[in-house]
Amino acid sequence: MTQAADRKSFLDPLAVSLLVGCCAFWGLQQILIKTTVTEVPPLWQASIRMIGATALLWSWCRLRGVKLFERDGTLAAGLAAGLLFAGEFACIYLGLQYTAASRLTVFLYCAPFVVALLLPRIVPTERLLAIQWAGLLLAFAGVVLALSESFGQVTGQHLRGDALALAAGVLWGLTTLTIRATRLAVARAEKTLFYQLAVTAVAAPLLSLLWGERWSFSYSAYAWTSITLQTVVGAFASYLVWVWLLRHYPATRVSSFTFLTPLLALVFSTVLLHETPTPQLLIALAGVGAGIVLVNRRVA
Repeated sequence: MTQAADRKSFLDPLAVSLLVGCCAFWGLQQILIKTTVTEVPPLWQASIRMIGATALLWSWCRLRGVKLFERDGTLAAGLAAGLLFAGEFACIYLGLQYTAASRLTVFLYCAPFVVALLLPRIVPTERLLAIQWAGLLLAFAGVVLALSESFGQVTGQHLRGDALALAAGVLWGLTTLTIRATRLAVARAEKTLFYQLAVTAVAAPLLSLLWGERWSFSYSAYAWTSITLQTVVGAFASYLVWVWLLRHYPATRVSSFTFLTPLLALVFSTVLLHETPTPQLLIALAGVGAGIVLVNRRVA
């Protein structure tokens, strides 16, 4: 078990590098999902990802001798984290049926605020100072600015999608809170992730059936390449790194880095689709970067 003394009070270069790498892939993953969803239904796509990632994690743990089913007092917290994780993805995929991805992204990124507001009540060392709160708000404002061009006209359906996106953001924040503030905080990262993936691997196919999606395995080479990357790098490797980071570093500061994801998604769209970067995007990147620096500044 990891003791409190093993936790770092700031993000070192290793943590920053891992976080930037995760956010970069998650930004690319948004493009992969968007370009694959026309061929593979969203909840069924999520089901394949989570089932595949659960199998990969199981194999990884067997090879490394990580015990997933020993009694260590994490069952209740693990199942809670798994249900929150499954609920988050369900809200995201269902929300995309009603609102634009840009609107959904803005509401989804309320998650760092949920962590910053609630976690210090349980773990006082996670409390942010005024300057760090200002950084959090600056980073969020950068995300809003970058995505504002494609908000479009608000309709009743948009509001339904916005509500689902907000719920997803709250569930994401509560998942982080559960991992950091329960016995999962000292559990192996593999076991913590296994709870989340396994529960979602059961829930996602059921939701897909309820939603009336048509299942198939006859897809193009591009679709399978996309799903493979989402499974191996996204749902397995990057999430395992994320849980490890939450175990060893301040969750409030780790969460602040997720504001990079939608900005990097826009950067990838600009590069891969050969679009000209807008002034708003450049200003937003600067705002998010400055905000993250403020949140993670070391205070004596």
